[in-house]
Amino acid sequence: MLNKWLFTQIDNSALVVFRILFGLLLAIEAFGAIFTGWIRRTLMEPQETFNFIGFEFLQPLPGDGMLYYYGIMGLFGVLVMLGFKYRISIIAYTIMWSGVYLMQKSSYNNHYYLLMLLCIMMSFLPAHRNASIDAWRNPSLRAISMPRWVWVAIVLQLLIVYTYAAIAKIYPDWFNATFPALLMSAKKNYWLVGDFLQQTWVHYTIAWYGFLFDLLVIPLLLWKRTRLLVFIAAIFFHLFNSFIFHIGIFPYLALAFTIFFFPTRSVNKLFLRGKKPYYEGNEIIIPSYKKPLLILFAGWFLVQIALPLRHHFFEDNVLWTEEGHRLSWRMMLRSKGGNSVFKVVEKGTTDTIYVRKEDYLSRKQLGAINSKPDMIWQFSQRLKREYNKDGKDVQVFVDASVRVNGRPDQKFIDPKVDLANEKWQHFKHHDWILPSKLD
Repeated sequence: MLNKWLFTQIDNSALVVFRILFGLLLAIEAFGAIFTGWIRRTLMEPQETFNFIGFEFLQPLPGDGMLYYYGIMGLFGVLVMLGFKYRISIIAYTIMWSGVYLMQKSSYNNHYYLLMLLCIMMSFLPAHRNASIDAWRNPSLRAISMPRWVWVAIVLQLLIVYTYAAIAKIYPDWFNATFPALLMSAKKNYWLVGDFLQQTWVHYTIAWYGFLFDLLVIPLLLWKRTRLLVFIAAIFFHLFNSFIFHIGIFPYLALAFTIFFFPTRSVNKLFLRGKKPYYEGNEIIIPSYKKPLLILFAGWFLVQIALPLRHHFFEDNVLWTEEGHRLSWRMMLRSKGGNSVFKVVEKGTTDTIYVRKEDYLSRKQLGAINSKPDMIWQFSQRLKREYNKDGKDVQVFVDASVRVNGRPDQKFIDPKVDLANEKWQHFKHHDWILPSKLD
């Protein structure tokens, strides 16, 4: 029964329109990174690349190479929007975006991870089978329907993202408005609304509105009686985030997704203006590759459900250790700062060099490294490689303190541990991260 439900054909207007919007946003993301200077600040000017550990082979292209790289990505985004050589274009964008995502994490953002996942998913979906150059050039490709599993996959992915984002907010500093207050304090001088954002009731409203929105937005969009009201709430929520936090294309991508929750006949009339016939049947077409498709479908979502839970299997609080923080939809949850001192000691001697981090790291990296254990470890490895070139056998010790959500500084890294000779453990707690004393 489930198989038949998944493979029942439904109108594909929402997917077709979403492909056009998605391609446009992909292009804006790539071209915007060029014109805002993000590429220069993040990939070209820093001399140190903080990759996802295990992907050190991914390095920025020399010279202006990354500008051309993003320019090509932007062109692929335009081709996705137009539906020209769709499979090649979306797969190429996926590979290029994934490469940049895994290349650096000093500008880590959950939205970048989501975009990578969506690109992977869109590579498999039949989004180019109408209102596309591909369908115009090859009429046999044209279709007005799609299997229901396509809609289910998109909605389920969104449900996972928003639900985990809500669950992550269930901790005291969110509900007592400590973190929202800290978040808004950075907007004190913001144009027109800076003073307004400092009011206590605004902080509590942000806390509860954010939690309830993440928890309920998908279920209430699925319910016809609440759909329009929640859509209006979504417009306010995402435009507020865009205006206040400047988080790129994500607010508009999230709004684009809402077309999957409205009647497809309305989507067809509003966006496609009758140029695409509306599919009214309910034909069941079970493909020959059903079994591998279902295995892939199940495997993908098992991983998506499991990854955000992994921090529960590490010791201590993820707010402190950061172990299991990434890839888990823990979005805008804490404010962290601190300081760190790196010292290089040649083995068998008392010769000590105190490292000037400013000589190696960009401003963005200097702000991130103090509270990120993996970046602290990676920088220690960099120092080891550099000083070992001179024939020395060195140790690297780090004295770091961190404050979480405005609390007093606490010792973060064991200063007696030689991080240059520690191995990174992807699935195990690192004992050189000192225990937290978070309330």
